[in-house]
Amino acid sequence: MNGRGARALYGTGRGALVGALVLVLSAVAACGGGAPVLPPSGDTPGVIVVASGRDVTGKDGVRQQLIDAWNAEQERRGTNYSARLVELPGSADEQRSQLLGALQSGSAEYDVVNLDVTWVPEFAAAGLIRPLPGDLLDKDVIGSVASTAKWDGEVYAAPFNSDVGLLFYRPDYLKRVGAQRTDLGRGVTWPELRALSDTLDDSEERPARYEKGWTTQLGPYEGRTVNAVEAFASAVPDFALTDDEGRYTASVEELTDGLAELRARSQAPYTLPGAKKSDETASMTDFADGRTAFLRQWPYAYRTLHQSFPAGRLAVAPLPGKAVLGGQNLAVTDDSKRGRTATDLIRFLTDQRSERCLLDGGFAATRRSAYEADDVTCRFTGPSGTATPSPTASASAESADRMPRDAQGRPRYARGILLPALRRAVQRPRTPLYGAFTQTFATELGPLFTDAPPTDAALARSLDKALRDILPDG
Repeated sequence: MNGRGARALYGTGRGALVGALVLVLSAVAACGGGAPVLPPSGDTPGVIVVASGRDVTGKDGVRQQLIDAWNAEQERRGTNYSARLVELPGSADEQRSQLLGALQSGSAEYDVVNLDVTWVPEFAAAGLIRPLPGDLLDKDVIGSVASTAKWDGEVYAAPFNSDVGLLFYRPDYLKRVGAQRTDLGRGVTWPELRALSDTLDDSEERPARYEKGWTTQLGPYEGRTVNAVEAFASAVPDFALTDDEGRYTASVEELTDGLAELRARSQAPYTLPGAKKSDETASMTDFADGRTAFLRQWPYAYRTLHQSFPAGRLAVAPLPGKAVLGGQNLAVTDDSKRGRTATDLIRFLTDQRSERCLLDGGFAATRRSAYEADDVTCRFTGPSGTATPSPTASASAESADRMPRDAQGRPRYARGILLPALRRAVQRPRTPLYGAFTQTFATELGPLFTDAPPTDAALARSLDKALRDILPDG
Protein backbone atom coordinates (compact mmCIF):
# COMPACT_ATOMS: atom_id res chain seq x y z
CA MET A 1 0.00 0.00 0.00
CA ASN A 2 1.44 3.42 -0.96
CA GLY A 3 1.24 6.56 1.18
CA ARG A 4 -1.94 7.74 -0.56
CA GLY A 5 -3.62 4.40 0.12
CA ALA A 6 -2.58 4.51 3.76
CA ARG A 7 -4.07 7.99 4.19
CA ALA A 8 -7.30 6.91 2.53
CA LEU A 9 -7.55 3.89 4.78
CA TYR A 10 -6.55 5.37 8.12
CA GLY A 11 -7.23 9.09 7.83
CA THR A 12 -5.33 12.11 6.57
CA GLY A 13 -2.42 13.32 8.66
CA ARG A 14 -1.33 12.79 12.24
CA GLY A 15 -4.25 14.58 13.85
CA ALA A 16 -6.89 12.68 11.88
CA LEU A 17 -5.45 9.28 12.62
CA VAL A 18 -4.78 9.82 16.31
CA GLY A 19 -8.18 11.44 16.68
CA ALA A 20 -9.79 8.40 15.06
CA LEU A 21 -7.84 6.09 17.35
CA VAL A 22 -8.97 8.02 20.43
CA LEU A 23 -12.59 7.80 19.33
CA VAL A 24 -12.36 4.07 18.68
CA LEU A 25 -10.63 3.36 21.98
CA SER A 26 -13.17 5.47 23.86
CA ALA A 27 -16.00 3.51 22.25
CA VAL A 28 -14.34 0.21 23.18
CA ALA A 29 -13.88 1.32 26.78
CA ALA A 30 -17.52 2.29 26.97
CA CYS A 31 -18.66 -1.16 25.89
CA GLY A 32 12.66 -3.00 2.83
CA GLY A 33 14.16 0.22 4.26
CA GLY A 34 13.69 3.70 2.95
CA ALA A 35 15.97 6.71 3.01
CA PRO A 36 16.40 8.35 6.44
CA VAL A 37 14.47 11.53 7.23
CA LEU A 38 16.93 13.68 9.21
CA PRO A 39 17.00 17.27 10.55
CA PRO A 40 18.04 19.68 7.79
CA SER A 41 20.51 21.73 9.83
CA GLY A 42 22.18 19.37 12.27
CA ASP A 43 21.27 18.25 15.75
CA THR A 44 20.87 20.26 18.93
CA PRO A 45 23.48 19.18 21.49
CA GLY A 46 22.16 17.91 24.78
CA VAL A 47 20.50 14.94 26.42
CA ILE A 48 18.83 12.27 24.27
CA VAL A 49 15.82 11.04 26.22
CA VAL A 50 14.91 7.38 25.72
CA ALA A 51 11.41 6.40 26.88
CA SER A 52 10.89 2.73 27.65
CA GLY A 53 8.88 0.29 29.69
CA ARG A 54 10.30 -1.50 32.71
CA ASP A 55 13.55 -3.43 32.29
CA VAL A 56 12.76 -7.00 33.34
CA THR A 57 16.43 -7.53 34.27
CA GLY A 58 15.91 -5.23 37.27
CA LYS A 59 17.27 -1.97 38.60
CA ASP A 60 20.36 -0.81 36.71
CA GLY A 61 19.58 -3.63 34.28
CA VAL A 62 21.20 -4.32 30.94
CA ARG A 63 19.36 -1.53 29.10
CA GLN A 64 20.66 1.07 31.56
CA GLN A 65 24.13 -0.44 31.35
CA LEU A 66 24.10 -0.02 27.57
CA ILE A 67 23.00 3.60 27.92
CA ASP A 68 25.85 4.13 30.41
CA ALA A 69 28.33 2.60 27.97
CA TRP A 70 27.19 4.95 25.18
CA ASN A 71 27.45 7.93 27.52
CA ALA A 72 30.99 6.95 28.47
CA GLU A 73 31.91 6.81 24.79
CA GLN A 74 30.42 10.27 24.16
CA GLU A 75 32.36 11.66 27.10
CA ARG A 76 35.62 10.24 25.73
CA ARG A 77 34.88 11.76 22.33
CA GLY A 78 33.78 15.11 23.78
CA THR A 79 30.56 15.22 21.72
CA ASN A 80 28.44 17.12 24.30
CA TYR A 81 25.76 14.44 23.96
CA SER A 82 24.47 12.04 26.56
CA ALA A 83 21.44 9.79 26.86
CA ARG A 84 18.97 9.30 29.69
CA LEU A 85 16.63 6.34 30.11
CA VAL A 86 13.14 7.13 31.37
CA GLU A 87 11.09 4.10 32.44
CA LEU A 88 7.35 4.55 32.04
CA PRO A 89 5.11 3.24 34.83
CA GLY A 90 2.09 0.98 34.47
CA SER A 91 1.12 -1.86 32.19
CA ALA A 92 2.03 -2.06 28.50
CA ASP A 93 -1.38 -0.65 27.56
CA GLU A 94 -0.90 2.26 29.96
CA GLN A 95 2.59 2.93 28.60
CA ARG A 96 1.26 3.01 25.06
CA SER A 97 -1.39 5.56 26.04
CA GLN A 98 1.24 7.69 27.80
CA LEU A 99 3.50 7.70 24.75
CA LEU A 100 0.68 8.47 22.33
CA GLY A 101 -0.51 11.37 24.48
CA ALA A 102 2.96 12.74 25.09
CA LEU A 103 4.09 12.63 21.45
CA GLN A 104 0.83 14.01 20.07
CA SER A 105 0.70 16.89 22.54
CA GLY A 106 4.44 17.57 22.66
CA SER A 107 4.29 17.45 26.46
CA ALA A 108 7.41 15.27 26.76
CA GLU A 109 10.62 15.74 24.79
CA TYR A 110 11.38 12.13 23.97
CA ASP A 111 13.98 11.52 21.26
CA VAL A 112 13.87 7.70 21.22
CA VAL A 113 10.91 5.52 22.15
CA ASN A 114 11.05 1.80 22.86
CA LEU A 115 7.87 0.48 21.27
CA ASP A 116 6.19 -2.86 21.59
CA VAL A 117 6.41 -4.55 18.20
CA THR A 118 2.63 -4.27 17.78
CA TRP A 119 2.73 -0.47 18.14
CA VAL A 120 5.08 0.34 15.25
CA PRO A 121 2.34 0.59 12.54
CA GLU A 122 0.22 2.84 14.76
CA PHE A 123 3.01 5.28 15.63
CA ALA A 124 4.33 5.28 12.06
CA ALA A 125 0.95 5.89 10.41
CA ALA A 126 0.24 8.67 12.92
CA GLY A 127 3.47 10.46 11.98
CA LEU A 128 4.85 10.22 15.51
CA ILE A 129 8.08 8.43 14.51
CA ARG A 130 10.29 9.00 11.49
CA PRO A 131 11.68 6.60 8.86
CA LEU A 132 15.16 5.29 9.60
CA PRO A 133 18.03 4.07 7.41
CA GLY A 134 17.28 0.68 5.92
CA ASP A 135 20.70 -0.71 6.81
CA LEU A 136 19.62 -0.93 10.46
CA LEU A 137 17.93 -4.15 9.35
CA ASP A 138 20.94 -5.99 7.97
CA LYS A 139 21.02 -9.74 7.30
CA ASP A 140 22.16 -10.47 10.85
CA VAL A 141 18.76 -9.46 12.23
CA ILE A 142 16.47 -12.51 12.55
CA GLY A 143 14.01 -12.38 9.64
CA SER A 144 10.78 -12.69 11.63
CA VAL A 145 12.02 -10.01 14.02
CA ALA A 146 13.12 -7.61 11.27
CA SER A 147 9.63 -7.56 9.78
CA THR A 148 8.21 -6.01 12.96
CA ALA A 149 10.21 -2.82 12.36
CA LYS A 150 8.61 -1.96 9.01
CA TRP A 151 5.39 -0.33 7.92
CA ASP A 152 4.12 0.77 4.52
CA GLY A 153 7.42 -0.06 2.82
CA GLU A 154 9.60 1.93 5.23
CA VAL A 155 11.87 1.04 8.13
CA TYR A 156 10.55 2.90 11.17
CA ALA A 157 12.43 1.17 13.98
CA ALA A 158 15.32 -1.11 14.92
CA PRO A 159 14.63 -4.32 16.85
CA PHE A 160 16.07 -3.95 20.37
CA ASN A 161 15.02 -7.07 22.24
CA SER A 162 12.70 -9.81 21.08
CA ASP A 163 10.28 -12.20 22.79
CA VAL A 164 8.50 -15.47 22.02
CA GLY A 165 6.21 -17.82 23.91
CA LEU A 166 8.01 -20.78 25.53
CA LEU A 167 7.03 -23.79 27.65
CA PHE A 168 8.61 -23.96 31.10
CA TYR A 169 8.16 -27.24 32.93
CA ARG A 170 9.07 -29.33 35.99
CA PRO A 171 11.14 -32.38 34.97
CA ASP A 172 11.30 -33.45 38.62
CA TYR A 173 7.49 -33.73 38.69
CA LEU A 174 7.54 -35.90 35.56
CA LYS A 175 10.25 -38.16 36.96
CA ARG A 176 8.41 -38.49 40.26
CA VAL A 177 5.30 -39.97 38.64
CA GLY A 178 7.23 -42.15 36.19
CA ALA A 179 6.26 -40.28 33.03
CA GLN A 180 7.56 -41.81 29.79
CA ARG A 181 9.02 -38.45 28.76
CA THR A 182 10.84 -36.17 31.17
CA ASP A 183 13.01 -34.23 28.70
CA LEU A 184 10.86 -32.11 26.37
CA GLY A 185 13.66 -30.01 24.95
CA ARG A 186 13.10 -31.24 21.39
CA GLY A 187 9.46 -30.28 21.51
CA VAL A 188 6.11 -31.65 22.59
CA THR A 189 2.61 -31.63 21.07
CA TRP A 190 -0.56 -30.59 22.85
CA PRO A 191 -1.88 -34.18 22.95
CA GLU A 192 1.43 -35.26 24.52
CA LEU A 193 1.22 -32.42 27.03
CA ARG A 194 -2.31 -33.45 28.01
CA ALA A 195 -1.19 -37.08 28.35
CA LEU A 196 1.58 -35.99 30.70
CA SER A 197 -0.96 -33.99 32.70
CA ASP A 198 -3.16 -37.08 32.93
CA THR A 199 -0.19 -39.06 34.23
CA LEU A 200 0.35 -36.47 36.95
CA ASP A 201 -3.35 -36.30 37.83
CA ASP A 202 -3.71 -40.08 38.10
CA SER A 203 -0.56 -40.76 40.09
CA GLU A 204 -0.58 -41.15 43.86
CA GLU A 205 3.04 -39.93 43.76
CA ARG A 206 2.18 -36.48 42.44
CA PRO A 207 3.54 -33.62 44.61
CA ALA A 208 1.26 -32.34 47.36
CA ARG A 209 1.14 -28.81 45.96
CA TYR A 210 0.29 -29.93 42.43
CA GLU A 211 -3.23 -29.01 41.23
CA LYS A 212 -3.45 -28.94 37.42
CA GLY A 213 -1.27 -29.57 34.40
CA TRP A 214 -0.53 -26.10 33.15
CA THR A 215 -1.13 -22.39 33.52
CA THR A 216 -0.85 -19.34 31.30
CA GLN A 217 -2.01 -15.71 31.01
CA LEU A 218 -5.74 -15.47 30.23
CA GLY A 219 -6.70 -12.35 32.14
CA PRO A 220 -8.55 -9.58 30.24
CA TYR A 221 -5.46 -7.88 28.83
CA GLU A 222 -2.79 -8.46 26.16
CA GLY A 223 -1.94 -11.87 27.59
CA ARG A 224 -5.35 -13.16 26.54
CA THR A 225 -4.81 -11.80 23.03
CA VAL A 226 -1.42 -13.52 22.78
CA ASN A 227 -2.74 -16.89 23.96
CA ALA A 228 -5.69 -16.68 21.58
CA VAL A 229 -3.54 -15.81 18.56
CA GLU A 230 -1.28 -18.76 19.38
CA ALA A 231 -4.28 -21.08 19.57
CA PHE A 232 -5.86 -19.72 16.37
CA ALA A 233 -2.57 -19.93 14.45
CA SER A 234 -2.05 -23.50 15.67
CA ALA A 235 -5.53 -24.60 14.64
CA VAL A 236 -5.76 -22.92 11.21
CA PRO A 237 -2.94 -23.24 8.61
CA ASP A 238 -1.58 -19.84 7.50
CA PHE A 239 -4.06 -18.10 9.81
CA ALA A 240 -4.06 -14.30 9.83
CA LEU A 241 -6.58 -11.87 11.27
CA THR A 242 -5.26 -9.08 9.02
CA ASP A 243 -3.24 -8.76 5.84
CA ASP A 244 -0.01 -6.78 5.46
CA GLU A 245 -1.99 -3.56 5.10
CA GLY A 246 -4.01 -4.01 8.26
CA ARG A 247 -7.24 -5.15 6.61
CA TYR A 248 -9.39 -7.76 8.35
CA THR A 249 -9.19 -11.11 6.53
CA ALA A 250 -10.46 -13.85 8.86
CA SER A 251 -13.65 -15.87 8.31
CA VAL A 252 -16.22 -17.10 10.81
CA GLU A 253 -15.17 -20.68 10.04
CA GLU A 254 -11.53 -19.92 10.88
CA LEU A 255 -12.53 -18.15 14.07
CA THR A 256 -14.67 -21.14 15.07
CA ASP A 257 -11.76 -23.53 14.64
CA GLY A 258 -9.46 -21.18 16.55
CA LEU A 259 -11.92 -20.85 19.42
CA ALA A 260 -12.23 -24.62 19.69
CA GLU A 261 -8.46 -24.86 20.12
CA LEU A 262 -8.41 -22.01 22.65
CA ARG A 263 -11.20 -23.68 24.62
CA ALA A 264 -9.26 -26.97 24.68
CA ARG A 265 -6.19 -25.16 26.02
CA SER A 266 -7.96 -23.09 28.65
CA GLN A 267 -10.68 -25.26 30.17
CA ALA A 268 -10.62 -28.03 32.76
CA PRO A 269 -9.30 -30.64 33.35
CA TYR A 270 -5.80 -29.52 32.30
CA THR A 271 -5.67 -25.81 33.12
CA LEU A 272 -5.24 -24.21 36.54
CA PRO A 273 -8.54 -22.37 37.25
CA GLY A 274 -6.71 -19.18 38.20
CA ALA A 275 -5.26 -18.91 34.69
CA LYS A 276 -8.50 -17.28 33.54
CA LYS A 277 -7.54 -14.19 35.55
CA SER A 278 -3.75 -14.51 35.43
CA ASP A 279 -1.08 -12.24 34.04
CA GLU A 280 2.65 -12.94 33.71
CA THR A 281 3.37 -12.35 37.40
CA ALA A 282 0.46 -14.41 38.76
CA SER A 283 1.03 -17.36 36.45
CA MET A 284 4.75 -17.45 37.22
CA THR A 285 3.99 -17.34 40.94
CA ASP A 286 1.60 -20.31 40.62
CA PHE A 287 4.25 -22.25 38.72
CA ALA A 288 7.00 -21.36 41.18
CA ASP A 289 4.75 -22.44 44.05
CA GLY A 290 4.50 -25.90 42.50
CA ARG A 291 0.78 -25.77 41.70
CA THR A 292 1.33 -26.75 38.07
CA ALA A 293 3.89 -28.65 36.03
CA PHE A 294 3.79 -26.53 32.84
CA LEU A 295 3.86 -22.77 32.23
CA ARG A 296 3.59 -20.69 29.07
CA GLN A 297 5.90 -17.70 29.56
CA TRP A 298 8.33 -15.29 27.89
CA PRO A 299 12.13 -15.76 27.82
CA TYR A 300 12.82 -13.44 30.77
CA ALA A 301 11.35 -16.15 33.02
CA TYR A 302 14.40 -18.36 32.30
CA ARG A 303 16.64 -16.16 34.42
CA THR A 304 13.96 -15.16 36.93
CA LEU A 305 12.84 -18.69 37.76
CA HIS A 306 16.37 -20.05 37.97
CA GLN A 307 17.07 -17.67 40.84
CA SER A 308 14.75 -19.73 43.07
CA PHE A 309 14.65 -23.22 41.51
CA PRO A 310 17.32 -25.74 42.54
CA ALA A 311 19.14 -27.58 39.78
CA GLY A 312 17.07 -30.25 38.05
CA ARG A 313 13.69 -28.77 38.87
CA LEU A 314 13.23 -26.40 35.95
CA ALA A 315 13.52 -26.86 32.19
CA VAL A 316 12.30 -25.10 29.05
CA ALA A 317 11.04 -26.32 25.68
CA PRO A 318 9.42 -24.90 22.54
CA LEU A 319 5.77 -24.07 23.06
CA PRO A 320 3.51 -26.71 21.47
CA GLY A 321 1.98 -25.44 18.22
CA LYS A 322 2.55 -21.85 17.21
CA ALA A 323 4.16 -19.24 19.46
CA VAL A 324 3.61 -15.48 19.23
CA LEU A 325 6.49 -13.09 18.57
CA GLY A 326 6.89 -10.22 21.01
CA GLY A 327 9.57 -7.71 21.84
CA GLN A 328 10.39 -4.02 21.61
CA ASN A 329 11.80 -1.84 18.83
CA LEU A 330 13.60 1.50 19.09
CA ALA A 331 12.32 4.44 17.03
CA VAL A 332 13.20 8.13 16.70
CA THR A 333 10.36 10.53 17.39
CA ASP A 334 9.30 12.84 14.59
CA ASP A 335 9.82 15.96 16.72
CA SER A 336 13.30 15.07 18.01
CA LYS A 337 15.85 17.87 17.62
CA ARG A 338 18.62 15.32 17.90
CA GLY A 339 17.49 12.88 15.23
CA ARG A 340 20.91 12.15 13.72
CA THR A 341 22.51 11.43 17.05
CA ALA A 342 19.45 9.55 18.27
CA THR A 343 19.85 7.27 15.25
CA ASP A 344 23.52 6.77 16.13
CA LEU A 345 22.45 5.83 19.67
CA ILE A 346 20.02 3.24 18.26
CA ARG A 347 22.83 1.79 16.11
CA PHE A 348 24.93 1.39 19.24
CA LEU A 349 22.13 -0.13 21.31
CA THR A 350 21.22 -2.67 18.62
CA ASP A 351 24.62 -3.67 17.24
CA GLN A 352 26.12 -7.15 17.64
CA ARG A 353 27.92 -6.55 20.93
CA SER A 354 24.92 -4.84 22.52
CA GLU A 355 22.59 -7.63 21.42
CA ARG A 356 24.95 -10.16 23.00
CA CYS A 357 24.69 -8.16 26.25
CA LEU A 358 20.90 -8.32 26.06
CA LEU A 359 21.00 -12.08 25.50
CA ASP A 360 23.44 -12.66 28.35
CA GLY A 361 21.28 -10.49 30.60
CA GLY A 362 18.13 -12.54 30.03
CA PHE A 363 16.43 -10.91 27.04
CA ALA A 364 15.91 -12.57 23.66
CA ALA A 365 18.42 -10.97 21.30
CA THR A 366 17.36 -9.84 17.83
CA ARG A 367 20.56 -10.80 15.97
CA ARG A 368 21.65 -14.28 14.89
CA SER A 369 25.26 -13.49 15.79
CA ALA A 370 24.37 -13.16 19.46
CA TYR A 371 23.38 -16.84 19.42
CA GLU A 372 25.78 -18.30 16.87
CA ALA A 373 29.00 -16.26 16.67
CA ASP A 374 31.38 -17.17 19.49
CA ASP A 375 33.64 -14.22 18.61
CA VAL A 376 30.80 -11.74 19.34
CA THR A 377 31.02 -10.86 23.02
CA CYS A 378 29.12 -8.47 25.25
CA ARG A 379 30.47 -4.96 25.69
CA PHE A 380 30.86 -5.74 29.38
CA THR A 381 33.10 -8.78 28.81
CA GLY A 382 36.59 -8.38 30.17
CA PRO A 383 39.87 -9.25 28.41
CA SER A 384 40.00 -12.65 30.11
CA GLY A 385 36.75 -13.62 28.43
CA THR A 386 34.76 -13.63 31.66
CA ALA A 387 31.65 -11.52 31.99
CA THR A 388 32.13 -8.34 33.98
CA PRO A 389 29.41 -5.90 35.01
CA SER A 390 29.25 -2.30 33.90
CA PRO A 391 30.19 0.36 36.47
CA THR A 392 26.55 0.64 37.53
CA ALA A 393 25.92 -3.10 37.98
CA SER A 394 25.66 -4.50 41.48
CA ALA A 395 28.39 -6.99 42.39
CA SER A 396 25.99 -8.87 44.62
CA ALA A 397 23.43 -9.13 41.81
CA GLU A 398 26.14 -10.43 39.46
CA SER A 399 27.30 -13.10 41.87
CA ALA A 400 23.72 -14.16 42.66
CA ASP A 401 22.93 -15.01 39.04
CA ARG A 402 22.07 -18.73 38.86
CA MET A 403 21.01 -18.86 35.22
CA PRO A 404 22.54 -21.91 33.47
CA ARG A 405 25.02 -20.88 30.78
CA ASP A 406 26.89 -22.57 27.96
CA ALA A 407 30.66 -22.57 27.55
CA GLN A 408 30.55 -19.13 25.89
CA GLY A 409 28.46 -17.56 28.67
CA ARG A 410 25.12 -17.50 26.87
CA PRO A 411 21.94 -18.74 28.54
CA ARG A 412 22.18 -22.50 28.03
CA TYR A 413 18.91 -22.76 26.10
CA ALA A 414 19.58 -19.81 23.79
CA ARG A 415 21.00 -21.45 20.68
CA GLY A 416 19.04 -24.71 20.67
CA ILE A 417 15.59 -23.57 21.85
CA LEU A 418 15.20 -19.78 21.88
CA LEU A 419 16.65 -18.96 18.45
CA PRO A 420 14.61 -21.62 16.57
CA ALA A 421 11.48 -20.49 18.42
CA LEU A 422 12.03 -16.89 17.31
CA ARG A 423 12.51 -17.96 13.70
CA ARG A 424 9.22 -19.92 13.71
CA ALA A 425 7.17 -17.38 15.65
CA VAL A 426 3.96 -15.83 14.31
CA GLN A 427 2.95 -12.21 14.59
CA ARG A 428 -0.12 -10.62 16.02
CA PRO A 429 -2.17 -8.49 13.60
CA ARG A 430 -0.17 -5.63 12.10
CA THR A 431 -2.42 -2.62 12.02
CA PRO A 432 -2.33 1.05 13.05
CA LEU A 433 -5.51 0.22 14.97
CA TYR A 434 -3.87 -2.41 17.14
CA GLY A 435 -4.93 -0.78 20.40
CA ALA A 436 -8.58 -0.94 19.38
CA PHE A 437 -8.12 -4.45 18.04
CA THR A 438 -6.63 -5.98 21.17
CA GLN A 439 -9.16 -4.38 23.51
CA THR A 440 -12.02 -5.62 21.35
CA PHE A 441 -10.48 -9.05 20.87
CA ALA A 442 -9.82 -9.65 24.57
CA THR A 443 -13.27 -8.36 25.54
CA GLU A 444 -15.13 -10.47 22.98
CA LEU A 445 -13.27 -13.57 24.15
CA GLY A 446 -14.36 -12.94 27.72
CA PRO A 447 -17.51 -15.13 27.64
CA LEU A 448 -15.33 -18.16 26.88
CA PHE A 449 -13.89 -17.92 30.39
CA THR A 450 -17.21 -17.73 32.25
CA ASP A 451 -19.10 -20.53 34.00
CA ALA A 452 -21.54 -20.78 31.09
CA PRO A 453 -19.55 -20.12 27.89
CA PRO A 454 -21.34 -19.88 24.52
CA THR A 455 -20.70 -22.33 21.72
CA ASP A 456 -17.66 -21.81 19.52
CA ALA A 457 -19.88 -20.97 16.53
CA ALA A 458 -21.89 -18.36 18.44
CA LEU A 459 -18.79 -16.72 19.88
CA ALA A 460 -17.12 -16.74 16.45
CA ARG A 461 -20.04 -14.86 14.89
CA SER A 462 -19.93 -12.25 17.65
CA LEU A 463 -16.16 -11.88 17.38
CA ASP A 464 -16.30 -11.59 13.59
CA LYS A 465 -18.86 -8.78 13.76
CA ALA A 466 -16.91 -6.87 16.42
CA LEU A 467 -13.65 -7.05 14.46
CA ARG A 468 -15.33 -5.99 11.23
CA ASP A 469 -16.69 -2.96 13.07
CA ILE A 470 -13.24 -1.69 14.07
CA LEU A 471 -10.90 -2.88 11.29
CA PRO A 472 -10.89 -2.04 7.56
CA ASP A 473 -12.38 -4.87 5.52
CA GLY A 474 -10.03 -6.98 3.41
